[in-house]
Amino acid sequence: MSPYNELGQRRLLDTLEHRVAHEREWTTSVTEEIRITSESSRSDLARRLLQRYYHELALRFPNGFEPGHAAVAQLHEYAPPGGIFLVAFLSDAPIGCGALRRFDDNTAEVKRMWVDPVARGRGVGRGLLRELEASGVALGYQRLCLDTSAHLPEAVALYRSAGFDEVPDYNNNPEAAFWFRRDIR
Repeated sequence: MSPYNELGQRRLLDTLEHRVAHEREWTTSVTEEIRITSESSRSDLARRLLQRYYHELALRFPNGFEPGHAAVAQLHEYAPPGGIFLVAFLSDAPIGCGALRRFDDNTAEVKRMWVDPVARGRGVGRGLLRELEASGVALGYQRLCLDTSAHLPEAVALYRSAGFDEVPDYNNNPEAAFWFRRDIR
């Protein structure tokens, strides 16, 4: 059960959407420090970031989160020719990640978007999302899709403010409460 009632969730989402929409105004001074690069999804760095991501989900989801073997098996999908794994750095410290994988011939799915809590509020998530969109175009996709949990309201706010449209459930993910899509071409 969520710690917020429906009205509380809506107010939190509205606040976060407003904050995300105005992020650009107060993060431009640190943009030079943030660097986003591709990384092998099977590298030690990628595995460490994904473990931190899974650990945070386990803390935030009421029933915990266990990535299971499917998440490990999916790592190869976050590599060319159909996907990519990106890492965000603040100075030389890895502070976030995000991935694309092929969903169908025209669509890539955004996966494993995560920003370290100490780096949030600096536009890192928005930067990762922009780079994933550019990577999707470079890989030949026409649209992106993604899902996210109701327990990640800042993610919902980011995707809405970035122009993603809510769509019906497309993957039967039991952890998801929101499904989004955005045309990138």
